[in-house]
Amino acid sequence: MRLFRTTALAAATTLALSALAACGGDGGSGGGDAKTITYWASNQGADLSVDKKVLAPELAKFEQQTGIHVKYEVVPWSDLLKRILAAATSGQGPDVLNIGNTWSASLQATGALQEWDDASFAKIGGKDRFLASSLSATGAAGKTPAAVPLYSLAYALYYNKKRFADAGIDKPPATWSELVATGKKLTKDGKYGLAIEGANNSENAHHAFVFAKQHGGDFFDAAGKPTLDSQAAVEGVTQYVNLLAGDKIAAPGNAEYMQNESVRDLATGKAAMLLWQAAGTALKARGMKEDDYGVAPVPVQSGAPGQGAQVNSMVAGINIAMFKNTKNKDGAFQFVKFMTSDAEQKTLNTAYGSLPSVKAAQEDPAFNTPERSVLRKALAESAAPLPQVAAESQFEDLVGAAMKELFAQAAAGKPVTADDVRKRLQKAQQQMPK
Repeated sequence: MRLFRTTALAAATTLALSALAACGGDGGSGGGDAKTITYWASNQGADLSVDKKVLAPELAKFEQQTGIHVKYEVVPWSDLLKRILAAATSGQGPDVLNIGNTWSASLQATGALQEWDDASFAKIGGKDRFLASSLSATGAAGKTPAAVPLYSLAYALYYNKKRFADAGIDKPPATWSELVATGKKLTKDGKYGLAIEGANNSENAHHAFVFAKQHGGDFFDAAGKPTLDSQAAVEGVTQYVNLLAGDKIAAPGNAEYMQNESVRDLATGKAAMLLWQAAGTALKARGMKEDDYGVAPVPVQSGAPGQGAQVNSMVAGINIAMFKNTKNKDGAFQFVKFMTSDAEQKTLNTAYGSLPSVKAAQEDPAFNTPERSVLRKALAESAAPLPQVAAESQFEDLVGAAMKELFAQAAAGKPVTADDVRKRLQKAQQQMPK
């Protein structure tokens, strides 16, 4: 465990320190200036420029209200985790940062993040303001949270209504067998039934988690030990990879798709279906109107979505955290309070197509659209948090990379068997901290 983390952190530190130097040294946890804080925002929009357009007026509003200037950087998801780990090691990071909520326990284990005990939550209005499902992904069970929910998300099935109508399909699939059958009807003339991102490790790991749940298992046992090569994990990953490899309802080129490329394919009609978190805003940015796409729950093996084997989404979302060594702790607390206020929760989540993590804000009629109603229901009734254990980030990286290899194998025209999946997951298991 120590060897893996040390190696990963050392490599990440080198990359992050060079990046910090390149951006003029905005790190350093605030630099001791009581009128300035630094903030790393995650990429929530269709591209980085969208985030800057969304955030700039809100950060100006915060400065006007408090007199505190925010130096911010929007960090791509491909770089965010390694940048955070490097900052945790070097002490040269921002005052406030966004983190993927699935990383909460992994980053908590570094000891670098501010703990959010009852007194800390009281400074931002109290813990009971936040959704219970979102709070479930803020740190290891039984420990004081290491972050605060900011944007809440869940997966849904998005589909191109025109492609469905042209094929004579009048409703979205509710089970995986229905999805495969629907996908085969839609796979013709150079177009495909479904778009996936086979080279996106995080997306791969998220879907692997859901499929394993639906097969009655998980990637960690009750004690938090990794079980990456369990039978349920093998069955779940095999079923997901087979959407390209065996069922052939996804294009071979999808094996190389990274962030947001599958969204583009749904918008252009190249693909008819997509499994994604709050895709509406990104689809509109690519020219789709709200009436052009439909939104439905992610399919399950049988029956209706729910808990246990009917889980159809992870508890997705973004948390906001503070580095413990910030030299402007008061300013950092004020900023988190501002970002999680009812008013900002409405503004920011409206812009990003996500759901507020604050109960009062989520009751706003703006979050009762057809898309957001599906997401809200999934988050409340049929989503499960990824295991909040220290090794979660390694799980995402190793399982996601194993699936990337399997997709590449399928794209090369080679069959992918359950034994192939088992061998790759066994290799990943061997690399996990014990």
